[in-house]
Amino acid sequence: MRAGIVGMGRFLPEKILTNHDLEKMMDTSDEWIRTMTGIEERRIASDDVNTSDMAFAAAQKAIEDAGITPEQIDLILVATVTPDSPFPSVSCRIQERLGATKAAAMDISAACAGFMYGIVTAKQFIESQVYKYVLVVGVEKLSKITDWNDRNTAVLFGDGAGAAIIGPVSEDRGILAFELGADGTGAKHLYQDEFIIMNGREVFKFAVRQMGESCINVLNKAGLSKDDVDFLIPHQANIRIMEASRQRLELPIEKMSKTVDKYGNTSAASIPISIVEEVEKGKIKDDDLIVMVGFGGGLTWGAIAIRWGK
Repeated sequence: MRAGIVGMGRFLPEKILTNHDLEKMMDTSDEWIRTMTGIEERRIASDDVNTSDMAFAAAQKAIEDAGITPEQIDLILVATVTPDSPFPSVSCRIQERLGATKAAAMDISAACAGFMYGIVTAKQFIESQVYKYVLVVGVEKLSKITDWNDRNTAVLFGDGAGAAIIGPVSEDRGILAFELGADGTGAKHLYQDEFIIMNGREVFKFAVRQMGESCINVLNKAGLSKDDVDFLIPHQANIRIMEASRQRLELPIEKMSKTVDKYGNTSAASIPISIVEEVEKGKIKDDDLIVMVGFGGGLTWGAIAIRWGK
């Protein structure tokens, strides 16, 4: 039995914070932000919208898209570093709201790589035939841990949620290979004190190297080559980092997802949000080979090669 994505959904807050809005809040410029990051605007959740609210909305759409009921979900995994509270977990909160009464539930903390960790964890349960359907949500309300006086980080982050139902798929589709990794010695470069603290130069160097390496490694594990890749979904952190991954795979620019301009860095939510967008645009089709790759605080990283479709 092979595991794959059988349904997806996303949620984005209505409020848009543009670079021009940020120009009025701090010493920065639209041109500098676009040049350095590729970001033009990002979504910001209102004070009365919690992380679990966004996760719930995205999960509902994914369940509907998969054509299953909440009662069929065996496990809920939520990747987030911005839970409503330390406990109960976001996964438990949405389990109750969804009515997924049979599901076990836990949160995963792997920062921006969290969705990848969740997908790979779900794969193990499904392919061992312990569970049939696992709900994986990547969700962040980064606005609540962003220092809006720090122009180096405030321009980067946005809020949102993306969700996937992982379940059994036909033999020639689904997750073909994966790579997960961590380097705790890099924890000092990206962490939360009260707010997000980042050594941008060091994180950039790590991300450019690791994202490209992970893409190649996961293709090698799958017995595939760069020529086999139909579409790249990189973590939407910074357009320059994303471009480095695309160039490592020698892909034309139209074969890489770019949503960072509209949504900024939504951490664990960025990859599922991007997948939904590209599916809706018709850029991802059944039997396409998709490479997903991300990195985050920890430092953590993950990559997945997946043959799209049920």
